[in-house]
Amino acid sequence: MEKTYNPEQIEAKYRSLWENQNLFSSNSNDASKNAYCIMLPPPNVTGSLHMGHAFQHTIMDVLTRYHRGKGEQTLWQPGTDHAGIATQMVVERQLAAQDITRHEVGREKFIEKIWDWKEQSGGTITSQMRRLGASVDWDKERFTMDEGLSDAVKKVFIRLHKEGLIYRGKRLVNWDPVLQTAISDLEVVAQEENGFMHHVKYPFVDGDGFMEIATTRPETILADGALAVNPNDERYKDIVGKWVCVPMTDRKIPIIADDYVDIEFGTGCVKITPAHDFNDWEVGQRHKMEVINLLTPDAKMGENAPAVYQGLDRFKARKKIIQDLDNAGLLVKVEPHKLTPPRGDRSGAILEPYLTDQWFVKIAPLAQPAIDAVKNGEIRFIPQNWDKTYYNWMDNIQDWCISRQIWWGHRIPAWYDDKGNIFVADSLEEAQKQAGEGVSLRQDEDVLDTWFSSALWPFSTLGWPEKTPDLARFYPTDVLVTGFDIIFFWVARMIMFGLKFTGEVPFKDIYITGLIRDGQGQKMSKSKGNVLDPIDLIDGISLADLLEKRTQGMMQPKMAEKIKKQTKKEFTDGIPAFGTDALRFTFAALASFGRDIKFDLKRVEGYRNFCNKLWNASRFVLMKLEGETINPSAQISTADAWILSRLQDTKAKVEKHLSDYRLDLMSQELYEFVWGDYCDWYLELSKPLLADETTKTGTQATLIKVLNEIVTLLHPIIPFITEEIFEQCNTILGKDNSSLMSKSYPEVDSQLISANSEAEIQWLQSFILGVRQIRGEMNISPNKPLNCFVQGFSANDEAYLDNNANILNALLKMQTLDKLPPSEEAPESATALVGEMKILIPLAGLIDKEQEIARLNKEIEKLNQQKMQFEGKLNNEKFVNSAPEAIVNIERERLTSTENAIADLSIQLGKINNL
Repeated sequence: MEKTYNPEQIEAKYRSLWENQNLFSSNSNDASKNAYCIMLPPPNVTGSLHMGHAFQHTIMDVLTRYHRGKGEQTLWQPGTDHAGIATQMVVERQLAAQDITRHEVGREKFIEKIWDWKEQSGGTITSQMRRLGASVDWDKERFTMDEGLSDAVKKVFIRLHKEGLIYRGKRLVNWDPVLQTAISDLEVVAQEENGFMHHVKYPFVDGDGFMEIATTRPETILADGALAVNPNDERYKDIVGKWVCVPMTDRKIPIIADDYVDIEFGTGCVKITPAHDFNDWEVGQRHKMEVINLLTPDAKMGENAPAVYQGLDRFKARKKIIQDLDNAGLLVKVEPHKLTPPRGDRSGAILEPYLTDQWFVKIAPLAQPAIDAVKNGEIRFIPQNWDKTYYNWMDNIQDWCISRQIWWGHRIPAWYDDKGNIFVADSLEEAQKQAGEGVSLRQDEDVLDTWFSSALWPFSTLGWPEKTPDLARFYPTDVLVTGFDIIFFWVARMIMFGLKFTGEVPFKDIYITGLIRDGQGQKMSKSKGNVLDPIDLIDGISLADLLEKRTQGMMQPKMAEKIKKQTKKEFTDGIPAFGTDALRFTFAALASFGRDIKFDLKRVEGYRNFCNKLWNASRFVLMKLEGETINPSAQISTADAWILSRLQDTKAKVEKHLSDYRLDLMSQELYEFVWGDYCDWYLELSKPLLADETTKTGTQATLIKVLNEIVTLLHPIIPFITEEIFEQCNTILGKDNSSLMSKSYPEVDSQLISANSEAEIQWLQSFILGVRQIRGEMNISPNKPLNCFVQGFSANDEAYLDNNANILNALLKMQTLDKLPPSEEAPESATALVGEMKILIPLAGLIDKEQEIARLNKEIEKLNQQKMQFEGKLNNEKFVNSAPEAIVNIERERLTSTENAIADLSIQLGKINNL
């Protein structure tokens, strides 16, 4: 093996080898195999791999490789989503750079340009998935606009329409005036912002006086249909039924009573604007109110507004209306007010409730079976608490607006004649048959919401509506790995559509992962300048390139400067290359059931160190075995039996943690076994055993057996380095170079579980640690030979001493190891305990007592000065109250660490004084 672990070379080698040998294939001629299937949540074709993708893809790949190793016919189904609005925006921006609009290009040519873009640039994320080692079946990669998937979308639409579950209606929708399309509630972002509350007078028609209302959107006054009060509000009993003048118009509206009005809120009187507020729409429907749509699709004041405001942008109109109200003496006051305007998650524009014709799915009949599937246990959420979130949304579900006023996507399969009759069909020819010969037809211009086709993903990718072998074999799938943010967008809709169109649930388990945040617990975002690119963690990136990447396209110089300063502080020399395996191990180790997951680069560095440790351990083993004949049936020592027994315990726990989706505990178990039991202990114990002809052969066989099983156990998490080590082991053993991916995942061998060997090696470890602790505390050089006495030993202790004398002498540099009868007085010694047995290390000639006391006192004095500095900071109220919480916590941790160090050194000083 190479002396140094080089992830870049190893990863390139195995990425091509695995795909060239078709090792990710889900095809099999063995019908007796169990099937296992995971659907990749299809990333947007416009996207690139972000930390959330890399985290979830690692989890899916661990599960896939594990089940493949268990001999199951395994499909991890890949693919990408056409991402309607996002993709159209990318190509529209390219056209805008040339001062061209999509309307100038025309629909067909524009869609051709999108397909061209997709072919040239749409594969970024799949190539990045390959970098991560994702073992998806690439031969079965799908795209939501594929012909087969598009046919499935049409069939679902037509059937739902035929059953009355898809309808077209005029309703209020969330309207994005920049994209000029409806968007769903789930695509709305609402964050608190500073705004204003405007108090306005509505004069009574029949005399003096007025009603006062408050509004944050004074431009909508022009479309008011009524004022409303609560029927139980005693203040307004006498005015219900009266009429008021609508400010800045010549219209008159009534004052009505409705339970919707909150008596306690404001004046207890509110304006009702049915065309521009979702709640007002419902009130308007109850009272058969006139509906006035003020706005055009691009949010300008339309023909229903007074002429003086027509053509004005909504916000310019707002300013003019406020001024006009003030001039007319109708503006009472304007107050600062916190509000949460709805914004589109793609455009960032403030959305408008907008009255328009749209297509909807009547969702309630589909929702109930999906609720029942979770309640009766057909589907389980992991962690289970997410089912409450699911129920809460499903119990209050609204009809789903599925039409979008864009061009890229699945065009709605509906045609209209000149009279407005609708013909839903899978082709123009079929629609023409329905309409009759000679009837002129035009297809609906809208496309379906991207999530409509995504809802069919688990079965359409497997060939539905055809009864394909893959559909029969892999559906229902086994687990969906996804984030909590799309339980409503996608998960619920897949369950509803899966049950409706296949009669079965789409997956048995839903593993909801946490959200990857930065080291301080902040959400990663471009605006915060704290985004990490997984590829940069794999390959490394210079500070200069990182600074450019984080501030690219940023319009605010002050914000860019702040991000640069923050980045320089956090990454002094940029980010080193950690390699894929270290990153994957980090993600697996972080895969707890927590909602938020802090990502710290120190963790990646730690797992890079683990990879180095595994590499060096493997080199040691293979060097010791080179040229040797391995005898698997050789007699083994107690240490050999111990490591084999510990291995069985590790395998059992790994299986348990994987079945519970606790990849964090699985990772921890493997880390501790490999680093602690195998590398730190067994490899050290093996050195004297290899030097002894009576134990050498058994230890050689055990070293390679355990190493082979270690790399197989670790392979789902860190596939590249384990594949390379496995190949090297095969070379030493003279075996063919078959891939580790074709090797069975290790199973527990109960015959190798040995309580006796575990008890004996635990005793041996306590002995070794006791002597090493004495060396450390007394500042005795590790190379200095020691004399040792034991006293108060049992028969068991005596047997263990005799069995392990060779190991103790070799590892502890023992000059002598003598048993001291209880009656005999021990020389002045440092003491450690193993159970009730004392280990005595005579200190004569080992340390200078006075010198050691002086050294410890000096160290304690230095630590006390540091302690005073930390206490001074933490006793300063200004520092504690104004410094960031993370900084204050660091100071507290430093104080605690210093206090612990002083306590430890004081104990050592006491021991020296007592000698």
